[in-house]
Amino acid sequence: MRTLLKILAVLASLGIVALVLAVYFTSGLSDTADSFFKAIRSKKYQEAYSFLSSDFKASASYDDFVAFLNRNALLTYRDASWSSRSASGNKGELDGTITTETGGTIPLKLSLVKEDGAWKIYAIQKVKSGILSDESLGMTPSGPEQVALVRRSMRMFAEAVMAKDFSDFHRHVSQLWQRQITAEQFNHVFKGFIDADLDLLFLDNHMPVFEESPEVDQNGVLTIKGYYPTKPSRVIFEYGYIREGTDWKLIKTNINIKPIE
Repeated sequence: MRTLLKILAVLASLGIVALVLAVYFTSGLSDTADSFFKAIRSKKYQEAYSFLSSDFKASASYDDFVAFLNRNALLTYRDASWSSRSASGNKGELDGTITTETGGTIPLKLSLVKEDGAWKIYAIQKVKSGILSDESLGMTPSGPEQVALVRRSMRMFAEAVMAKDFSDFHRHVSQLWQRQITAEQFNHVFKGFIDADLDLLFLDNHMPVFEESPEVDQNGVLTIKGYYPTKPSRVIFEYGYIREGTDWKLIKTNINIKPIE
């Protein structure tokens, strides 16, 4: 560590210490991603599956995972280049491109989380190729994608309640919602949860149950209603999402906790 501080002191005089720190503190992200794709290139798919987070595995079986790789030409991975990387607490992101054995390039975004001190892949986002029509962008996401959306939203909510601060939650909702409400207003709306010192992170160990089939309405809002089958009280949720670019982003959150009769 002392050696690192000496190096940073020298680099600071050159004005490039921030860049070095960014690379240093996010190197674990690219290490995980590179190991993940190298396992795929070596056809060690079970090993690649081990680099996925528990949430990812809960929403996609091993067979689903391999089918996803095949469907998106990732089985022909040759190398990767990461143009952007960021990390905050236990969350990180990588943006870059994958080069295939045929010379093709695939834009890719990886979201990662820390589990037991190790970076794990939370989500893999590949931009769909070809012309994206308004109709295709508004299509209802698949079942596993819906589950992943809900689990990600509930985790963000639980982390905000634990931190007693919805600033990070506010940064991850849709831009439309950000223009309608501030982080401070979120703190006020969910004050009851904050004051109760609730720890909802245990919901990571449960799968959400949907009460009805989620659909996209005429306004482009995807509504997902359901609950977590917990006892003695049940956590009930209603989330609303809209498309922003190629992502589904939160536009509505309603959480209730009711005892089971």
